[in-house]
Amino acid sequence: MLKRTFFLTHAPINAIFAQNAKDFVVEEIPLYEPSGSGDHLFARIRKKGLSTWDAAQIFSEKIGVKAADIGYAGLKDKNAMTAQTFSFPKKYRSALEKFDDKNIKILEIKEHNNKLKIGHLKGNRFFVRLKKVREIDSQKISAAIDVINKFGAPNFFGFQRFGRDMDNYQKAREFLDGKSKIRGKKMQKFLISALQSANFNNWLSKRIEISHIINNFSPYEAADEIKLDESLITDVKKQSHFFKIIDGDLMCHYPHGKFYFAEDTSAEAARFYAKQTAPTGALCGFRSLFARGAAGEIESEFFEDIPAGGDRRYAWVFPQDLSGEYIAKEAHYELAFYLPKGSYATTLLEELLRSELRAENSDEKNLSKIAK
Repeated sequence: MLKRTFFLTHAPINAIFAQNAKDFVVEEIPLYEPSGSGDHLFARIRKKGLSTWDAAQIFSEKIGVKAADIGYAGLKDKNAMTAQTFSFPKKYRSALEKFDDKNIKILEIKEHNNKLKIGHLKGNRFFVRLKKVREIDSQKISAAIDVINKFGAPNFFGFQRFGRDMDNYQKAREFLDGKSKIRGKKMQKFLISALQSANFNNWLSKRIEISHIINNFSPYEAADEIKLDESLITDVKKQSHFFKIIDGDLMCHYPHGKFYFAEDTSAEAARFYAKQTAPTGALCGFRSLFARGAAGEIESEFFEDIPAGGDRRYAWVFPQDLSGEYIAKEAHYELAFYLPKGSYATTLLEELLRSELRAENSDEKNLSKIAK
């Protein structure tokens, strides 16, 4: 089963997150700017009510380009106003200049020497409006923002990864156990990635739970509860950051860099607190690197022999420019922030509100209730 542990400790907050073009705005930040010459066109677009795949299909139908020839750096939410870049072969310039669609606006077109590929982005900037927020809850959100600006936030995979019924990872297990069939390599790969994500989320929840115990109990009490050596806990308890670095953790320079093992945990914790590095968790696969020592023992509980390449993922991220404003007259709370690629705005919202979002939306207003 999927488990989610929050690192913040305030009571759950009642609010409404409306996923629509007015209240959820996403701006993709490119990895690089187009050079101005080459065989491809980079088209910066703004779309609403369309997924990235929906938009690509509209371009394919209206200008005659093959879907396989369209490039994009990341998948953007359907129920939002989003700005992102698509790439096209240069021969479609005239068609793009004449392109017209009520839900897609082309903002600019520039030439570049290569096709845009998945991952060619730095991150995304977000605007989110929460509704029906009481003044007392707005104060909790503001306090939570201060904590996240200091410590960062857990880098969970969002509910979008697991499907409407939150069971994509279970479908993957049934397929791998030979209990069901899944047609198509792409669907198999997609579901297996959900299983990798589920194991990562469960591991991260466990590590947050361990950090809470170390922070809130004596080393003797914590050792009995989490089965770690009391002397290790005594040392780790001195760390300034909420999330405790444990011997053998696989660290990585932030926001990108090489993996290396935490040996001097005090020094590594200081670098983590300074936002220079972050611990990572495994996405299980045949090329995965794994933590060792005490950290490796914990991680091994969430290991599965998964037929995928494998990778590591930051366990913790540091949102930038995170700010909020309470509009008392409307009972709205407006948030703005930047996240690196691969991180989910919805999981940050969940942490701020200490409640889990779900994939389903209400019937007519496309709203997701939080913490009923």
